[in-house]
Amino acid sequence: MSDFARYSRQIVLREVGVNGQQLLRDSSALLVGVGGLGAPAALYLAGAGLGRLTLTDKDRVEPSNLQRQIIYRGSDVGRSKLDAAADALRALNAECAIEVLPGPLDETALLATVRAADIVLDCSDNFPTRVALNAACVAARKPLVSGAAIRFEGQLALFDTARGGACYACLYPDTGEAQETCEEAGVLGPSVGVVGSLQALLAIKHLLGLGDDAGRLHLWDALRMSWRSLNIPRDPHCPVCGHPNPGTRHG
Repeated sequence: MSDFARYSRQIVLREVGVNGQQLLRDSSALLVGVGGLGAPAALYLAGAGLGRLTLTDKDRVEPSNLQRQIIYRGSDVGRSKLDAAADALRALNAECAIEVLPGPLDETALLATVRAADIVLDCSDNFPTRVALNAACVAARKPLVSGAAIRFEGQLALFDTARGGACYACLYPDTGEAQETCEEAGVLGPSVGVVGSLQALLAIKHLLGLGDDAGRLHLWDALRMSWRSLNIPRDPHCPVCGHPNPGTRHG
């Protein structure tokens, strides 16, 4: 290992060790969205020593982003989020390879990108992207860490259909209803920071084979500082994972 000192606080953990650190270095993650959720998630994954991070986003840094998207600085306003985030991550850890893909990705490109990753983090802010990303993860049999936060509320879940678990569509069928956005409803900056950090934690745990977090929805109330955790049953009639196309379920 080229820089033991950098990762020493992780390596001394019995559950990680030198072998676990090497496993992280050999792993890759795809982050869809580098905003309030993706910013802390990307920083923690790069800091932990993942070998490759692939980022996709379509936006530019705006002044209103700086309240919660901690990867950016005032001098980044007007820049592509991908360029600014990549610079920050490379400055944090030059050993982590950063790949950027301007979005939005079409269905074919999204599926190919998902297949190239070991784990996928949904850090997006809109329902259509979540639906498309979930379908790609089901088709490619890749684990998906989903996070969301609005107002003082957050939620987090790991979906792993390759092991027979539920997918995002089992939990949230596409009802066609409009979803609230942070722009409309507001959000406290640390709320998205907490959820994004926990997305990184779930991803690292999954890559290291620590625990079995799949199939549970975690709901956080920041005002009351309380958590609830619920099982997510697999829907046998789910249009995404309940009736898979045999021609696409291999990665």
